[in-house]
Amino acid sequence: MKASELRVKDRTDLHKELSELLKASFSVRLQLATQQLNNSSLLKKMRRDIARVRTILTEKASQK
Repeated sequence: MKASELRVKDRTDLHKELSELLKASFSVRLQLATQQLNNSSLLKKMRRDIARVRTILTEKASQK
């Protein structure tokens, strides 16, 4: 997910996106712990997406 795509969304959509990413991240961490995860780079990508969404939310909060 690109930052430019996130900047177009409003706050409520960003909060929904963040909650979905956090749930998916939990699922991926659980798969990693039970050794069912085939693609270990997925965890790093998810952490970066979560950070991206949180950064955009902070930017939008500081603008107003």
